[in-house]
Amino acid sequence: MQVNPYLMFDGQCEAAFKFYHQVLGGELGEMLTFAGSPAEAEVPSEFGNKIMHTQLTLGDWAIMGSDCSPGQYDAPKGFSVSLQIPDPDKAEHIFQALAEGGSIQMPLEETFWAKRFGMAVDKFGIPWMINCE
Repeated sequence: MQVNPYLMFDGQCEAAFKFYHQVLGGELGEMLTFAGSPAEAEVPSEFGNKIMHTQLTLGDWAIMGSDCSPGQYDAPKGFSVSLQIPDPDKAEHIFQALAEGGSIQMPLEETFWAKRFGMAVDKFGIPWMINCE
């Protein structure tokens, strides 16, 4: 079994996934839009260029995402995307990049269980936890 987060956005999925690809690396999959898909009739025509599905693959796991249909978006709450990063310098770089334009809930610092741990919400509203053991 594999668990992958599926992130929902309010029209910002394309920008978010391009940003995550820049920050995290990996392989950014095709960005399938509503236009030309079976779901095209379910959204307003001006929403056709929004993302119906995309995926960023990082090793053995992936982050997937989509734009919500207009009026269907709820801000994320009750979860965080947790990244386990072995290198403290890389953890610091990724944490700062994700936090830029967003907010820091807990600064990246040493804890009793990790060399570095921090929590931030990125500029797209997605909550992240960075753990470096």
